[in-house]
Amino acid sequence: MTSIGFPNMPACIEDSRRAVDDPEQGPADPEDFDGLLARLAGAHRKLPRLYRRVVYRPYRAELQDLGEDEFDSILAADPQREGEASLVLDIAHAILQNGEGYNRLATDAYQEVVADLYDGFLSAEDRAGVKPPDHGVVAPLVKWGSPESGPYTWSVDSTSEYGSAAAIVSLPPSHARSGLMGWSALGHETAGHDILHADDGLLLELKHNVREALAAKKLPGDLPTYWADRIDETASDVLGILNMGPAAGIGLIAYFRGFDKHSRLSSVGAADDDHPADILRGYLAAETVRLLAFKASAAWAEALTRETSRDVGVIRLAGRTVNPEAVRRSAMIVAHVLVRRPLRSLEGRALEQIQNWRERDEKVVADLRRVLQSSQPVRYKRTTGHYAAHTVAAAVYEALRSKGADVTRIFRRMLAILKTMHNDNPAWGPQFLSRSERVRPHLARKR
Repeated sequence: MTSIGFPNMPACIEDSRRAVDDPEQGPADPEDFDGLLARLAGAHRKLPRLYRRVVYRPYRAELQDLGEDEFDSILAADPQREGEASLVLDIAHAILQNGEGYNRLATDAYQEVVADLYDGFLSAEDRAGVKPPDHGVVAPLVKWGSPESGPYTWSVDSTSEYGSAAAIVSLPPSHARSGLMGWSALGHETAGHDILHADDGLLLELKHNVREALAAKKLPGDLPTYWADRIDETASDVLGILNMGPAAGIGLIAYFRGFDKHSRLSSVGAADDDHPADILRGYLAAETVRLLAFKASAAWAEALTRETSRDVGVIRLAGRTVNPEAVRRSAMIVAHVLVRRPLRSLEGRALEQIQNWRERDEKVVADLRRVLQSSQPVRYKRTTGHYAAHTVAAAVYEALRSKGADVTRIFRRMLAILKTMHNDNPAWGPQFLSRSERVRPHLARKR
């Protein structure tokens, strides 16, 4: 088995650290009610017809129903912008930033990644026979802001409070210039949270399955409850890897190291943290990659395991010390349950049957790495089978696995490729319809 290494890991961690520490806030919150309505009216025509219909119009109607006094009350009641005020303003930011051209190159690239990840899960050939999601068949809109929160998403069950039929995904503004590893987290946010909240009953079924499987093995440290109580974040990690391959796992490790002054994953998981401890997420990533449908999956899994094990300290989860072997074993069980167990909420399909990372995906990534390595100006022409998730994966591979690679240069070339893909995306062009291939009249008979 060929060993996989990451000789450029220090440079990628430093790139992550610069992005994480950058205090840029992005556009100011549109807190003036009349000014917001006027800006929305001016910006919405730059959005595709689809998003005007499912986001702009219902959102504007909700604002008009609220009125200025109630709008101001919502903002006053949430001064830290952690709840409803953050939601109502973030929907506005997504419309305005897309419509007014904020950070146009990076925004279009970012929007293309999010659309690809979301649509890939919904339109995969293997989803045949599985009903459409109960909520939201339109890819999320993106925005920049709230650097203190890192990457996050408002899933459609939240945005629907303001009429929107699409989720909202946010990245810190610094990630328009750097923080390549943070882009690998978009699989977690979009193919993870936004998908999990679009199907009624899916999260609860996954939570039950994980708790049941771990309890049957009588693992110590109350691991069944610890994992099950964090199922949203846990399953989002798994779905991100199913959609973006090993890059989502190793990118997560490099990105999280950028948050720590010692460049290490945390071995401590607080009781009030919805996320599993970093070390658990590293091992979960390794075991999920091991189950992927491409030849080098075992080699990649061992590489992720080695990287995670380098950072292991005393593991404390919700105040209880747990030995590393039990943690690794639990991660293996959780990965198997989430990837391979059939689900009633998906008509008997397992998640791996709807989305997986295959040999053809690795080949596309290799092709795109050559474009990223070139010293020539980017003149990429979209090729059949090349998608945005492949482009981010290729950039993560190239930045980590090529010794001495210039991470900033790779990042800029990635944006250029993604922008080309976005320009060719019919959902953002003159076609403007969701799933337009399904829009047709029903004829009495074919002539």
